[in-house]
Amino acid sequence: MIVTLRDGLRIGVRDIGSDGSSPPVLLLHGFSGSSESWGEPLLERLSVGRRLIAVDLPGHGESDVPVDPGRFAFAAIVADLADLLDVLEVASAVWVGYSMGGRLALGAGLFVPDRVSKLVLESASPGLATEVERVERRSSDELLARRIESNEIGAFVSEWEDHPLFATQRRLAPADRAELRRRRMTNRPESLAACLRGLGTGMQPSLWDALEHVAVPTLLIAGQEDQKFARTNERMLEALPDARLEVVPNAGHTVHLEQPEAWVSAVESFV
Repeated sequence: MIVTLRDGLRIGVRDIGSDGSSPPVLLLHGFSGSSESWGEPLLERLSVGRRLIAVDLPGHGESDVPVDPGRFAFAAIVADLADLLDVLEVASAVWVGYSMGGRLALGAGLFVPDRVSKLVLESASPGLATEVERVERRSSDELLARRIESNEIGAFVSEWEDHPLFATQRRLAPADRAELRRRRMTNRPESLAACLRGLGTGMQPSLWDALEHVAVPTLLIAGQEDQKFARTNERMLEALPDARLEVVPNAGHTVHLEQPEAWVSAVESFV
């Protein structure tokens, strides 16, 4: 369904399951994904006995592409998600985010903590620590945005699939890899380019120094073969007041796709 926020921005949402003893769960996908990215079996299992709200982030899926680049700003998107909960009459939820969605969920734990009951952060980070790193990342994201705009979506998807971060996805079953590519191919080049320019890691303020102020229980999930993010999450674990880390064997960056049983078990026991 489509939910219209106060300023008119339309957000694609899958609202499934029903209110039960567990708090509602808000699912936030990664860059070039959508609410479909979690996969039907995972959504069905996680929605048993609880309300599950899977969002198409702005510029993805069925959601609008904001005309103003500032609408893709990190704090603006966090505010949009809080607004979405208002429209859906949800006081607070467990925010579950993967990669870019995990960065946004962490931001919610700091910017709108009253809307967050718990956090689940998969392959996420608090951003880049230094301005030098952020400038370099903004430069590389701008180059990628220009390539996306100047080529068909298939060229970007092929480049994205070949990124070393997703090398372990090659072990997925052929049908699962084909479905993942199909979902990525539904993206619009102008949408992805706009999202990179406004919501890329280089545009996000560093949240490293604020981790000690995250007041809710937090589950960190990382794939054992995703060494960069596993190390990042070990550092996050030391800084967060109430957190635990699940490092999942035989998984890379997309743990929920590569080891869905381990992912669901960890999330269900935590929620």
